[in-house]
Amino acid sequence: MLFKQQVWLRQKLLVLGSLALGSLLYLVARVGSLDRLQPICPVESRFGGTHSQAEFPLRALQFKRGLLHEFRKGNSSKEQVRLHDLVQQLPKAIIIGVRKGGTRALLEMLNLHPAVVKASQEIHFFDNDENYAKGIEWYRKKMPFSYPQQITIEKSPAYFITEEVPERIYKMNSSIKLLIIVREPTTRAISDYTQVLEGKERKNKTYYKFEKLAIDPNTCEVNTKYKAVRTSIYTKHLERWLKYFPIEQFHIVDGDRLITEPLPELQLVEKFLNLPPRISQYNLYFNATRGFYCLRFNIIFNKCLAGSKGRIHPEVDPSVITKLRKFFHPFNQKFYQITGRTLNWP
Repeated sequence: MLFKQQVWLRQKLLVLGSLALGSLLYLVARVGSLDRLQPICPVESRFGGTHSQAEFPLRALQFKRGLLHEFRKGNSSKEQVRLHDLVQQLPKAIIIGVRKGGTRALLEMLNLHPAVVKASQEIHFFDNDENYAKGIEWYRKKMPFSYPQQITIEKSPAYFITEEVPERIYKMNSSIKLLIIVREPTTRAISDYTQVLEGKERKNKTYYKFEKLAIDPNTCEVNTKYKAVRTSIYTKHLERWLKYFPIEQFHIVDGDRLITEPLPELQLVEKFLNLPPRISQYNLYFNATRGFYCLRFNIIFNKCLAGSKGRIHPEVDPSVITKLRKFFHPFNQKFYQITGRTLNWP
């Protein structure tokens, strides 16, 4: 009796083993076919790069994210870099601003795309004279490792308002793609103030109320000497950039909409960068505790922005908000006219 049970059990195990092996072979074949069916992304050719224009399956780039992560952590040798055909490329697109417009959120969300590699830190190459003097090779070596078919994106929001930057970027790459993410100007100014206020409070320092900084006490008019106000006059800064780059090389991202409806904004950026659409609603989920969208790279890895994002703004006198919005209105209208994008600002 025991012998029969053993035979029966062995037969069952053989059947299950055969089924498992068959399923595994099917999955391998399926992944291979999906790989061939995925959109092909000749990213370098679209951006006029100097690398070979060999097409590269996006699925393969997706699977190699883990490897790139290890290289970013410094777990690599020169031999490994050579074997995997990894390079440190100059950026093909830069998020040039605006401060407190959502530059970090935009960069992290774009990094969901398998053909995009982000520079994790703000490098401040073009707006910092000391860094700029170190040369373009120093800048390139600050970029992450990537495959030649991927594009590197960096962000430094100070670029948008720094006078020397447009010419410096033009000298590096006159055909570069430039991303500007903006929020309603008064909201952005208050957010700017809130970040500075938090820094002062951490150091136990006192700071003026927003109303006192934004409104000139002598004239009772908007204080254009206050940096948070000046930064929100987007058209003034954009006009300086347009001396070097045509408007077609800029894409305006609605930072307010990126908070509430990120996917449509990201799809517009994918189109601007000539990337196949790969970011989907699956990659974005609303975190009710944090109050904004978080990122889902795959079934295992999720990511939310740092806790410093989404700070609660202090209460501001409604009359000051009204005065600021009235002040910004004509500048906003000109910004819409130049960029061809009308935003839902009061």
